[in-house]
Amino acid sequence: MDQDANTESHGERADRNFIELLHGARVAVTGVQVLFAFLLTVPFSPGFSALAPADRRLYYVALISAAVASICYIAPAHQHRVLFRQGRKETLVRRSNSYAIIGALALTLSMTSAAALVIDYLFGSLLSWITAGVLAVLTGWTWFLQPALTRAGTRRDAPENGAGAKGYNVADER
Repeated sequence: MDQDANTESHGERADRNFIELLHGARVAVTGVQVLFAFLLTVPFSPGFSALAPADRRLYYVALISAAVASICYIAPAHQHRVLFRQGRKETLVRRSNSYAIIGALALTLSMTSAAALVIDYLFGSLLSWITAGVLAVLTGWTWFLQPALTRAGTRRDAPENGAGAKGYNVADER
């Protein structure tokens, strides 16, 4: 929906923002659920008992952070059901945005620790730590830091009419 910010009511904006949040969650939740399902099966594989205590702790971090990511990405849909027709859409949008950020942080931790566990098992701990570090930095940059810098730059460079840098409409994020 490309509506002018001046003609969009608070309720319409909240509805649009919530729909956009749900679309974003749909992208992430499938990957989170596949990762979580995979992690749930790992202890039942024959080689799991041979894992060192440090690798078991790494597995624990991967499993629990995948569960937290799943909870956070699924929460907005369930809260919407509970709060249906209660006039709380703006609260739900703010809360869902926070859940999405927490879910992304948990997913970052889960993916990084799961990859580290597999690489440690296959190649040893030095390559595992290097790879985990690279994955954490890449995810941190692409998912958090780069958008934060863009957001800060857009606000600083935004002209009065609401159009940000390169035609980005600042009103889309309100």
